[in-house]
Amino acid sequence: MLAPEHALAEKISTPAHRAAVKAYADEANSKSDIIRSDATREKTGVPTGAFAVNPLNGDELPIWVADYVIGSYGTGAVMAVPAHDERDHAFAVKYGLPIVQVVAQKDGAKIDVEKAAFTDDAFVYEGAIAKSRAPLTKATSSEEARRIVTDFLAKEGKGSSQITYKLRDWVFSRQRYWGEPIPVYFPVETQGDPRKDAEYNIRYDQPIAVEDSELPVLLPDLEDFKPGNDPAGPLARAKDWRFFQRDGKWFARETNTMPQWAGSCWYYLRFLDPKNDEEGWSQKAYDDWMPVDLYIGGNEHAVLHLLYARFWHKVLFDLGYVKHEEPFTRLVHQGLILGEDSQKMSKSRGNVVNPDDVVKKNGADALRLYEMFMGPLEAVKPWQTSGIEGVRRFLDRVWNACTNVADVPPDDETTRLLHKTIQKVGSDIENLRFNTAISQMMILVKHVGQLEVTPRAVAEAFVLIVSPFAPHIGEELWQKLGHEKSLAYEPWPSFDPALVKDDVVEIGVQVNGKMRGTISLTVDADESRARALALEDEKIAPHVAGKSIVKVIYVRGKILNLIVK
Repeated sequence: MLAPEHALAEKISTPAHRAAVKAYADEANSKSDIIRSDATREKTGVPTGAFAVNPLNGDELPIWVADYVIGSYGTGAVMAVPAHDERDHAFAVKYGLPIVQVVAQKDGAKIDVEKAAFTDDAFVYEGAIAKSRAPLTKATSSEEARRIVTDFLAKEGKGSSQITYKLRDWVFSRQRYWGEPIPVYFPVETQGDPRKDAEYNIRYDQPIAVEDSELPVLLPDLEDFKPGNDPAGPLARAKDWRFFQRDGKWFARETNTMPQWAGSCWYYLRFLDPKNDEEGWSQKAYDDWMPVDLYIGGNEHAVLHLLYARFWHKVLFDLGYVKHEEPFTRLVHQGLILGEDSQKMSKSRGNVVNPDDVVKKNGADALRLYEMFMGPLEAVKPWQTSGIEGVRRFLDRVWNACTNVADVPPDDETTRLLHKTIQKVGSDIENLRFNTAISQMMILVKHVGQLEVTPRAVAEAFVLIVSPFAPHIGEELWQKLGHEKSLAYEPWPSFDPALVKDDVVEIGVQVNGKMRGTISLTVDADESRARALALEDEKIAPHVAGKSIVKVIYVRGKILNLIVK
């Protein structure tokens, strides 16, 4: 795929296509890069009639000219991947070009990788190679595949890797009332009062910055602040605010306002000290809270807010207002939730899940819990409505267990399981492993449900640890347990380290590296005891019978590996 302005676009075109390529290039050159790169635009292009050779497999690929390829980005020539790029996919669907999928979800679920083309949507996520040729093999991760292909091409003398950065101009104005006023004004050429409809000419080519002493510029009160046909925006209606005199000369304020980025780019700093009327934030507040420990956002966030916030912060660092070059110390991308068909949710595809419907039927706690229970936070996960029912049953068990309470001491098994749950849930929350935290709570609730009554100490501790996941049922149960104040004021339950250690553990036993069974033994059992138990096990013994044990690998409390010949 070539940019219309690429030097080869017209040169390589066949005689039958050259006129169309030139006409298309002339039209594309009249558009700005911002318009051409707009992802929402319908994709257009023309074929050159020429072909390129795929350096990996020797296949001939048609060369097209398309205006969404920008000449100033990289080399202005790209290898289109319509199965795995949304813009390339839209282009290929429109012009009936082949769409070959080579990457799928790592489990390959619900994806037919054998069909030559698919038009549902591009698969733009990390995954595993599903249709391969040397030097790749199936199940290779897409991250590793990129490295393998790059290294292969470099060794063959057919290319090399290069990092290219793309940065578009930032349009920093909006024609609307809401937003921070831009502190700029302009000279006005007029013979009368511009506020009273006298003819005037605003010299936008002579911007003047508002003096620091006159900041902040405040928005005027407007009864009608809806957008209109005036290109100057709704603020142009506030003539007494817009026009002012100084030293006998007229001036006009900028009527565009800043975009939402102007505030959101540094909101984390203002949150440090929101009631401070003298400065954006105090130095003490900054020292107490900055830098931010954790930033969570999706891929779209990473290329918009996160990128701009870092720019903003680096400017403030250069000016000496902040002490750290980077505002955030850790970044986590939450995975996208797909529809039940394992495709990106879309109204046109009819696979959108309305959270209001889920809340109406099952409650907000069930929706919240299910989203955390679906899988690791960073993973791309398909929605399964049936999964809500399982989470709802868990909440019912929680309610039953924590309302069937008596002032009795818990037995040793229950006490140990409670302390293990407190430890694991606390650790999992800190490490954003919400799904495994919920699994552990399910184990505890199942155990408690088998008791005649739930000891009050167990119920109260459990309500506290379940509340971050299901805050509504947590508050209700806390009140039913006799507490008047919100549980939000309660400390996190503590656990006894001695009680979370197992006296007996189950470890896997391997023979020549292959898992053959498990054995139960005390945590402090030595190698000879572990070996003896393994050789007595009816599943493991046949794999060792008649053979010599040449080596024993034993990791206490973890695994036993018998090397035999």
